Amino acid sequence: MFNNIRTVITKSNSSRVAIIMLGALLSACEQEMTQVAEVVDSGFTAIPGQKGGQDMFGPYEVAEGWPQDLAELPDHEGWTYGAGQSIFAESPDRIFILHRGELPNIERPPATVYPEAGPALSFPVAQVPWRNASVGPRASLPGALDGDDTDRGEHGVDHRWEHCLVVVDRDGNIIEEWTQWDELFRRPHYVTINPYDPEKHVWVVDDFRHAVFKFTNDGSELVQTIGTPNVSGDDETHFFRPTFLAFLPDAMFVADGYANTRVVKFDHDGNYLTAWGERGNPPNETRPNFMNNVHGVAVDAETQRVFVNDRANNRVQVFSDDGEYLDEWSFGPEPTDIHLFYIGADRVLWAADRATTKILGYDLDGNFLYSWGVLGDFPGAQWGVHGLSVDQEGNFYVAEVGNGRVQKYRPRAGARPETMVGKPVYAAWN
Repeated sequence: MFNNIRTVITKSNSSRVAIIMLGALLSACEQEMTQVAEVVDSGFTAIPGQKGGQDMFGPYEVAEGWPQDLAELPDHEGWTYGAGQSIFAESPDRIFILHRGELPNIERPPATVYPEAGPALSFPVAQVPWRNASVGPRASLPGALDGDDTDRGEHGVDHRWEHCLVVVDRDGNIIEEWTQWDELFRRPHYVTINPYDPEKHVWVVDDFRHAVFKFTNDGSELVQTIGTPNVSGDDETHFFRPTFLAFLPDAMFVADGYANTRVVKFDHDGNYLTAWGERGNPPNETRPNFMNNVHGVAVDAETQRVFVNDRANNRVQVFSDDGEYLDEWSFGPEPTDIHLFYIGADRVLWAADRATTKILGYDLDGNFLYSWGVLGDFPGAQWGVHGLSVDQEGNFYVAEVGNGRVQKYRPRAGARPETMVGKPVYAAWN
């Protein structure tokens, strides 16, 4: 500001002009300082002027007891949700939740000493989650990619492959059970609806089936399969463990994926258009278009740029919708582990970091804006966020692979809009 004042005075041929310009600049300076003072006075919290607290859940409050537990269904008293893979809010009254089957519904066990494992070791450990629903010899199905599931224990005792996809209302009541498709799925990874599709077809990406499935909105019919189920590859008709989908008005993009290192572009009818991405050298690959574990994709509807989560290299790479490399930026060094990201109407990229348990906001140039989140298995805390969604009312939803659950957060009264995850860009059925 003061350099600007000096420049104006130096270049002005008239003292009168210099004085006028000096006054204008000083006024602007005073206004800027006032704005800074207002920010300092109100703090950097989600709610301006908040006294105390710590933004544990950012601009939200958790909807405790949401959704209905599977244990409340007939013949399910001993069972609950397995690893939470994905969640999608078609509307505040219809939310799809995707899990890897069911796990036994048991209480946290009492702490027990295990001297056979080593001295001074006990389990569970206080203040941290006690069961990983996604990883371990007794975690949610499935087992090995090309084998059976006996390495995860005994069916009916350690796990059940039921209720992979259910639909709940705003109060969390289960209103639809898509159990007719349980046997189709092997490791369902992501559920979504194309916002430009007025018929609201439901898409499910299954990375162990190497396929993407398209259903009617009511789940009565499987209308299309993209990829060749149970056969991996990297050509126009095969995937190798695909993970996520993103849509533009005239195209869709598949993150492909855990094994392949590419993005595949299709039209809305599922016709192959193009693909890009080369296998890099993790964990510090820096070359453009070289990727490892393509675990997330999002699009900016305004510019049609495609943002790709190069997970193993802790970075986002930005491309045109035809695969031209444009930009990149890092999410930070290890232990960073970004599972996925989302771009809504606020044109902010919101990412979920499994390692730090943070929901992270960045502008589309990569400037860090805000974060919140805390590790735990109590309501509102998170562990392994693997899916997120926002409805038209601004309610925020997450699916957690670690905790084996989904959660709903409601906006807090008076919270700054810029700290909230943006509402959907568009929905053809609104």
